[in-house]
Amino acid sequence: MKDANPSYLKHQFLIAMPHMADPHFAQTLIYLIEHNEQGAMGLVINRPNGLNLADVLEQLRPDEEPPERCQELPIFSGGPVQTDRGFVLHPAGPQFQATLELGELGLSTSQDVLFAIADGTGPAKYLITLGYAGWDAGQLETELADNAWLTCPADSAILFDLPFDQRLNAAAARLGVNLSLLTSQAGHA
Repeated sequence: MKDANPSYLKHQFLIAMPHMADPHFAQTLIYLIEHNEQGAMGLVINRPNGLNLADVLEQLRPDEEPPERCQELPIFSGGPVQTDRGFVLHPAGPQFQATLELGELGLSTSQDVLFAIADGTGPAKYLITLGYAGWDAGQLETELADNAWLTCPADSAILFDLPFDQRLNAAAARLGVNLSLLTSQAGHA
């Protein structure tokens, strides 16, 4: 019998299993922004793309020299969809021209949030990505059934306070899982 009230994973982490073959998602940790009957959207939060905020600001404000500290603020590859579109995940509170409230978090997609961060007036904590991860209706559920992902509640300390290369293992540790001990073989009962 089909579940009449499906459970959705909004505000959860998706932890890629060691056998994840898709290079877009191998060894990634994803924060799920939305998950419903129409599909899912999330941001990869542990894969810097080699750019920094200064690089982005040079394109957005070519007549202004970005503050030096912007060279130390990484941009992450949020996923393979719309890789030219920026997303800034931050604690709730600050409102920008395009901010979606996500409970304890906000997601801003307008340039003013980047300018505020650069000018030192933006949110104190943030994660900047280009692109996002998206799933069609039922696609994520199929991947979960195929043991492609583990899930756990999102943790803002993992999102904002840990170095990016520690986030995946920290999320798995919340479940009591050591990813390096998992086999790449999946089994079904």
